[in-house]
Amino acid sequence: MTMGFRSGLAAFASILAWSAFDVAVARSPHQFTGIAAYYSTDYSGRTARGDRYDPTKFTAAHRSLPFGTRLRVTDPRSKRSVVVVVNDRGPFSKGRVLDLSLAAAKALNMTGRGLLNVTAVVEPAPATFTTTTATR
Repeated sequence: MTMGFRSGLAAFASILAWSAFDVAVARSPHQFTGIAAYYSTDYSGRTARGDRYDPTKFTAAHRSLPFGTRLRVTDPRSKRSVVVVVNDRGPFSKGRVLDLSLAAAKALNMTGRGLLNVTAVVEPAPATFTTTTATR
């Protein structure tokens, strides 16, 4: 084989591998990583969805995910995780991906640090069951 053919073959193989990687990522569940912060302990306003902020609930702010989206937020170092519901917009600080409620921050053991590197995965909506009654 000539040197030109080998490098061309290698380029083709890497493009093919990159395309396969793109398909695998596109088919995986929505996931992102970044820095999370949490709401101040004295915050008492309303969320963008109109709810009154409740520091005892597991909620989060995200810039673009639809309200009601469930996220499993994990600290990759400690492996602690919580499931939160997106009910607000933000964070508006550069470099952050989520603002967490106080309850979620406590569960992740991040209140002493303030900021935490997290991985978040969109969780499927919980199954809802309806009951029907048979008529005779």
